[in-house]
Amino acid sequence: MKESWVKIIQEEQIQALAISPGLCVKWARDAFLIKDEAQLPAKLSVHPQGEDFITSMPCLLPLHDGIKYFGIKVVSRIEGQIPTLQSSIYLYNALSGQLLAVMDGDWITAMRTGAVAALAARTFQKEGVGTYSMMGLGNIARAVALCLIDDNKDKHIKIRLLRYKDQADLFIERFQHYDNVSFEIIDDKRAFVSEADVLISCVTVATELLFPDDSLFKSGITLIPVHVRGFQNCDLFFDKVFGDDTGQIERFKYFKRFRQYDEFHHVLEGKNPGRLNNDERILSYNYGLGLHDIYFAARIYEKVGTDVEGFVMRKQDQKIWV
Repeated sequence: MKESWVKIIQEEQIQALAISPGLCVKWARDAFLIKDEAQLPAKLSVHPQGEDFITSMPCLLPLHDGIKYFGIKVVSRIEGQIPTLQSSIYLYNALSGQLLAVMDGDWITAMRTGAVAALAARTFQKEGVGTYSMMGLGNIARAVALCLIDDNKDKHIKIRLLRYKDQADLFIERFQHYDNVSFEIIDDKRAFVSEADVLISCVTVATELLFPDDSLFKSGITLIPVHVRGFQNCDLFFDKVFGDDTGQIERFKYFKRFRQYDEFHHVLEGKNPGRLNNDERILSYNYGLGLHDIYFAARIYEKVGTDVEGFVMRKQDQKIWV
């Protein structure tokens, strides 16, 4: 029998690493830059009942320091489980086939999503922007804010929040100890949109257009719908659309009617100039890549060392005859 040690990496071990939001933004960028070398099959979902789903997100990373990581994230939304949305990640050494770790995926999902949104803001915003407008102020929005604040740690930024119940007040309370950010709560939806230079929406459910009046989106705006919902009218008149993966974005209703489209990582690689002037309206769709999940998981696996719980995996080292 061949024995190998499989790490069990829980959220508390990940939190103990104290990974900075700024490092998350760097990891998001680094992962995008190896996208063409990675193998990234499409997500596969099953639907057990109602609106519930279980989705698998596989990815094979290129060779890195003598190891080639393969991983798969399994994310589920099951009504009644707490939290409703949960995920786990299984990480392998693709050169040997060895299972290396089973890890909680919730922190990774939140922080890689926030990091990609912050990276999109940095990449596509017009010159001189120091104010960001945010709506849908749940946990993902907090991850976005953490990354924005750390990514702009050398200057003061302002975040405008669209009021919804007590979310904005709780949001401000969460970030009250950060000295390079201030907040403003906006009650009027039209003013919230029409004055936005960078609009980041973390709204998770939108059965109709959130702002159907196209005239509200001023020239030069950068729009980042984190959950890609509620802004389909913008597909038809924004100057440029960038997406994390064409295989996902091409399924969108108006994909063939985008004025200009390219993948995000081509801008990071310098193959596409991205924003050319301060008047272009730019839309950044990032549907979520297993590439980022597995890249983050690999870096975390390397950081935790050996002082974590685990189990011994015993595999036959000879052919089994039945």
